[in-house]
Amino acid sequence: MNSFPIVGVYAALNVFILAWLAWSTGKLRRQHQVSIGDGGVPALIRVMRGHANAVENIPMFFILLIIAAAIGAPGFVLHGLAAVFTAGRAVHAWYFIQQDAPLRLRVVGFSATLLPMLVLAIGLLGHGLAQLFH
Repeated sequence: MNSFPIVGVYAALNVFILAWLAWSTGKLRRQHQVSIGDGGVPALIRVMRGHANAVENIPMFFILLIIAAAIGAPGFVLHGLAAVFTAGRAVHAWYFIQQDAPLRLRVVGFSATLLPMLVLAIGLLGHGLAQLFH
């Protein structure tokens, strides 16, 4: 089975999360009349950091997911890891967009981001080493 459509669905969903963060950043920029940088505005600093974190983590996850799909990882594994990751990114984004969000949302969001990335990294490392020394 071709698993790339699975990757495509979750990549698209994560682009929507990035768009949500970009829109939120733009909204605060207009509200506070800040065109470059953060202007020292705490709310803008916060949402920009959430956006940056998404930009730092989403690409690496999808590099790993594409490799896993290419080497034949089962679809249910790709779905499971990508669903947890995407939910984590959405919760993490929500935390940064909402100024009064409880810290536990950030912890839950980032944990749900990191766990699937580590599972993929460990799985790909194990698979790669097994292939190299087979």
